[in-house]
Amino acid sequence: MKILFTIFFLFLSASVLAECISGDCDNGYGTYIWGNGSKYAGEWKNNLMDGQGTLTDSNGGKYVGGYKNDLRHGLGFVTFGIGEWEGDKYLGEYKNDLFHGRGTYIFSGGQVITSIFKNGELVSEN
Repeated sequence: MKILFTIFFLFLSASVLAECISGDCDNGYGTYIWGNGSKYAGEWKNNLMDGQGTLTDSNGGKYVGGYKNDLRHGLGFVTFGIGEWEGDKYLGEYKNDLFHGRGTYIFSGGQVITSIFKNGELVSEN
């Protein structure tokens, strides 16, 4: 019983901490923060990130660019936070949250690749 109560409390706490802290997070411009510390400031449409915005995640990553239906879409710039790609950067086009179109990937060690991507996969290097 104690375990069920703990799980319920953690679930309730995370959802209580997730909220629109300023502006209009339904249809307009607003800032939303999640229970894990991730924060989005930007345009909203039908309660979804849609338009231009900035998402800073709880791992130190940051994305600035276009969104459509809660997915990265259009031109954007990302700096990856903690994890396998920590410190890497990408500037380019997105479609449905994947690299798609022309983009430049900059590795944390300094190597730069300008490429064409399709559905998240490298198609050709320039």
